[in-house]
Amino acid sequence: MAKREAESASAFSRGIGVSKFNLEMLGATIAAIAAITLVWTFSQPDFPVPVLVVSGAVFTVSVVVVIRLMMDPDSVRALQSDAMLQLASSMIDAMGEGLTARAAQEVCELLLPNTSAIAVALTNRESVLGYAGYQEAHNPAGIAIRTSATHEAIRQGETLVLLTPEEIGLPKPADESRIKAAIVEPLWVGNRVEGTLKFYYRNGNKITETQRSIAHGFAQLLATQMAAVEMETQRKLATAMELKMLQTQINPHFLFNTINTIASFIRTDPMKARTLLREFAVFYRRTLEDSTERISLARELDQVQRYFNFELARFGEARLALEVRASPALQSMMVPPFLVQPLVENAIKHAMPSEGRLTISIQAEADGDDVVIVVGDDGVGMSEETCANITQVESSTGLGIAVKNVHDRMVGFFGPDAQMVYTSELGAGTQVTLRCPGCAKAPAAAVAALGETAAREADEAAPEAAQEAARNEATVAELAELVAQVSEG
Repeated sequence: MAKREAESASAFSRGIGVSKFNLEMLGATIAAIAAITLVWTFSQPDFPVPVLVVSGAVFTVSVVVVIRLMMDPDSVRALQSDAMLQLASSMIDAMGEGLTARAAQEVCELLLPNTSAIAVALTNRESVLGYAGYQEAHNPAGIAIRTSATHEAIRQGETLVLLTPEEIGLPKPADESRIKAAIVEPLWVGNRVEGTLKFYYRNGNKITETQRSIAHGFAQLLATQMAAVEMETQRKLATAMELKMLQTQINPHFLFNTINTIASFIRTDPMKARTLLREFAVFYRRTLEDSTERISLARELDQVQRYFNFELARFGEARLALEVRASPALQSMMVPPFLVQPLVENAIKHAMPSEGRLTISIQAEADGDDVVIVVGDDGVGMSEETCANITQVESSTGLGIAVKNVHDRMVGFFGPDAQMVYTSELGAGTQVTLRCPGCAKAPAAAVAALGETAAREADEAAPEAAQEAARNEATVAELAELVAQVSEG
């Protein structure tokens, strides 16, 4: 639809231009006829005065009209502005879902007839997403970037104006291609170059200031739209994650199992039942509070330990074990909420063997400037096919959904260099490695800060801790009543 609108706008603009050109030609023709008439009249011995006057008037008016039409800058600017605005609107519509191959191809086809280029291309950091114009059949979507100048533009993050085939770095000899010059614009999204917009020309003379302005302007427009789509994606992801968190908060199976577990301890071990009630109150209160943008790794691991304690009370030490090893320097590292807990939940739900004990391990350590968090188990494991497609699986158990949410939230929080790697072997267990780029800088400062501010934070947190304790007591009382009802039932 965007393409049809652009074609309509282009046709409309061309129609205005043709009408203006026709008026200019008509005026010039009338002026020429009037001039010939004047010359002929003067050449006559007894020239008729009325004919002379009329011819002179027509000639004068025609010349004035032609000059006015040819020298009206406002009409020219209005025509150009209208065409560019219509083209920009069509490009924004095409980029509604981000820089996909389909959108890239549509954008290239929209731009090509509105420039002096013989080809237009859009790429991401590794491959061509869209290409229109000269040798289009030889540049399908998905083909790897082949020109050295494109890699250079991505690396430098600067606009490159290339006036020779050697500067472009074409993969074939220069004399075999009609492409002799190019403009390569990097597409900046935030602080990272996500791709390029390229215009190819027959020769360097075609690269005028107008062409440079067009290339730069539309590259900025595309980058802005890509950033807007990315922000919208993160907003939707946050909303989806909030819904997932709400589902976790009121998960009837987890709630029922935990309450039944606590109820079973009321008669056999009242103190343990009370302890579990307190932990259950804190767990759900933290779950409600941890819907913010980020929390400390220490808080996330603390919540994981709480969740695991409920499952441990349910299954027993003979069936479950948890080992947590995290460097003190990383305790204050900020992470998105529910980064580790869903992975532990998945391990308990899907990796526990029918007999024996499942041991889950969590390890967080620095690796250069990165922080690596590894969540592993010695459970039943997965097949290679399931492991390879883990982020696409959307089973009724929620395994794939939980994993994909963790991966997408990592990328949204730590950037596109964040990684989540699944390795698994049937009968041997599963390991999930989360790499958080740039999060391990100045670990010594983090340790020092923890020691220096511990006492001050304890003093400042005392009133809030008292209030939280009171709220927890109220929650414990409510849960105790609920457990009592379940127990009596």
